[in-house]
Amino acid sequence: MTAQAKIPDQDLREYRSALGCFATGVAVVTAEHEGEMLGMTINSFSSVSLEPTLVLWSVGDRAAQFAAFCSAEYFAIHILAASQRRLSDRFAQSSAEKYDGIRWDYDGKRVPRIAGCLARFQCRRHNVMAGGDHKIILGEVESFEFSGGEPLMFVNGQYLECDSSATP
Repeated sequence: MTAQAKIPDQDLREYRSALGCFATGVAVVTAEHEGEMLGMTINSFSSVSLEPTLVLWSVGDRAAQFAAFCSAEYFAIHILAASQRRLSDRFAQSSAEKYDGIRWDYDGKRVPRIAGCLARFQCRRHNVMAGGDHKIILGEVESFEFSGGEPLMFVNGQYLECDSSATP
C-alpha cells in the first residue's frame, strides 16, 4: 500500500467503507450546557491515559449540538449493552424527542446519566482540539461505574450481532 497526500473526492466513499471494517463499540455521550440537554450516539470513544485518567471522543462540526458539546464543562459517556440498540438509534437522531421516556439521573455536576449501560464515565472537559472536520474532546474521568455484559458493536455500517456462547 502506498500513502496518498490527499484522497480524491471520488474515493472518499471507498475510504469510509475501508474505515468501516474496524469494529467499534457504541456509546452515548450526554451533557447539559446552559440549561440545554445534550446527547448523541458516538463510536469515536477511546482510552488515552491511565495517569491522569483521560478518554477522548470526537464530534463532527456539522452536528446539531457541536458548539454546545465543545463548550460543556462536564459530560458522561455511556457504553451501550447489546440490548440497547434502540437507545443507540434514538440518540443518533437530532430531534428533541429522543430524550422522552429515558430513565435519567444526574450527578453532582448536573450531567444527565442513562441507567442500565455496561459502563459509564463521568468526565470533566480537559481539552478540545481541532481534528479536521471534527473536534476531539479530551475528558478527565472523575468517576466511573461498570456492570459488564455483552457490548453493542458496529461494523461495516451496521450493528454486529455477537454470540457470547460461541467458543473460539
